[in-house]
Amino acid sequence: MAAALDHNNQTITTPPTNLCFLSDYIHTLSKTPKRLRKRVLATWTPEQELNQMRLRSGADMKRKLTWYDLIALGIGGMLGVGVFVTTGPVARDQSGPAVLVSYIIAGISALFSSLCYTEFSIQIPVAGGAFSYLRVTFGEFVGYFAGANILMEYVLSNAAVARSFTEYLCTAFGHEDPNTWRIEVHGLSKGYNMLDFPAVALIVLLTLCLCRSTKESSMLNIIMTIFHVVFFGFIIVAGICYGSTENLIQPAGLAPNGVKGIIDGAAIVYFSYIGYDSVSTMAEEIRNPSKSLPLGIVGSVLIVSLIYCLMALSLCMMVPYNKISSSASFSVAFQNIGWKWASNIVGTGASLGIVASLLVAMLGQARYLCVIGRARLVPSWFAKVHSKTGTPQNATVFLGICQASIALFTELNIVLEMISIGTLLVFYLVANALIYHRYAININHPPMYTILFLLILSSASIGFSISWNFTHLQKWGLPLFGFCVIATTTIFQYLMPFGGNRDRPDHEWQVPFMPWPAALSIFLNVFLMGTLRKLSYERFGVWTCLVTLVYMLYGVHSTYQAEEMEIEGDQRGGMRVHCPNSNGEQPKVDIQVLS
Repeated sequence: MAAALDHNNQTITTPPTNLCFLSDYIHTLSKTPKRLRKRVLATWTPEQELNQMRLRSGADMKRKLTWYDLIALGIGGMLGVGVFVTTGPVARDQSGPAVLVSYIIAGISALFSSLCYTEFSIQIPVAGGAFSYLRVTFGEFVGYFAGANILMEYVLSNAAVARSFTEYLCTAFGHEDPNTWRIEVHGLSKGYNMLDFPAVALIVLLTLCLCRSTKESSMLNIIMTIFHVVFFGFIIVAGICYGSTENLIQPAGLAPNGVKGIIDGAAIVYFSYIGYDSVSTMAEEIRNPSKSLPLGIVGSVLIVSLIYCLMALSLCMMVPYNKISSSASFSVAFQNIGWKWASNIVGTGASLGIVASLLVAMLGQARYLCVIGRARLVPSWFAKVHSKTGTPQNATVFLGICQASIALFTELNIVLEMISIGTLLVFYLVANALIYHRYAININHPPMYTILFLLILSSASIGFSISWNFTHLQKWGLPLFGFCVIATTTIFQYLMPFGGNRDRPDHEWQVPFMPWPAALSIFLNVFLMGTLRKLSYERFGVWTCLVTLVYMLYGVHSTYQAEEMEIEGDQRGGMRVHCPNSNGEQPKVDIQVLS
């Protein structure tokens, strides 16, 4: 605003013109290099994340969730459409009947990643998930980059899942054509010409539910998850009881494509486990985070791993692997044993599972955007929490609109691998952050040792992944780089032996046997990223450039101004932050008007 004096010597203000705004913005951009140097590696302490950052949302989120809510949310988030889409093609083309082993390997990888999330979520129980963990450890830009990738994964995958809901609902009502309830528009290009209004309606209804109350949304998820687990139980019991063990060894043995087929299959079915990270974003709404979060995150991963393995076993017992259908695998399998009516039940159960997984994903994505808004990396409007409902309504509505718009028009098969690489990269960064936070920050070892270990570990993992993909390198590359991973981790553990016990509060859960779980998570995530196609890396490169450009044009300037204003306010005594007291009351802000 511009100030001037009128004829009575009174100050009046005039709104800035567009030319003034443009001039100010150009002047701001000229300071980009200086601000980048100051903000890219800027970190916050866990205490600042818990208190000072949370104040920017106004009202606090309401703590109503318990450990069983978290387990149900984790199961609901993971038990979606993935198992129906991936199990059949992987059994047919990669793993054979050993798809069960592929699920075990993928489950172990998911378990290691979930352990890393669990420790961070207890130390920093805020709604930001990986964004907050990485910002506290590696600085603002890494946290922002991870948050942007997570939001991309959520928005695109949720839109794709919503469209899958329409397809399975058609199956439930006996329609063979999945496009029965879609409207074709001939003027639009292929891939964008099938309008999916049921998917839009589903997203709108879930958005309204999530805006109302987190606890009510959790109760809805619990009800759907119970029915969904019963449905999975029906498939497992029917397949094992009416199948034949001969199908597990016929016609070409348990693993027709050998160990490589099993591992390649694990890389594909791994994405059926994505969803447990949503549980960590509920940290501000849990009554007892230090006890509930380990049960919720790790417990849900273990339960889902068991269900997936039994589902894969039942499918391969019903049908020989070379006769499994690449689409609607379970429905066709039931038809092969003479249960045509069961295909309708499969469609109904899959639809219910999609609704549950979509509900949990939409719940988590709004918390991510809310906390990114608190950091001022996106407009602060997204950070607002409604005073009555205790939910981030602005973020929820905005992301719901984005998903509904994409789900209405777009077939998303071409971007699914880009979603996968973004998610794996975030899991990889969180595992690195846990090791660095544990050994270089909490215990105050020289950071160079930890950085060197992480660089060698990542390089050896990349070498192993490259060797796996090129036959002429496998003979010497796999044992060499595999030995490097094991030896490097062993030496690091020997030189820094106190990472698991020193400075550990009695009430705080931590990952046991460190650094092995985090190191194996790094190795497995790098290895799985190495199985993706070249095209997915090209698309991811474009997305990375776009995200970086937004940070340079908006994010770094917004956060710089926000931090400078808070520092100036603290120096002048204009704002005093009161941290929570011993009886657990929420922090408050006192604003003094300075004369």
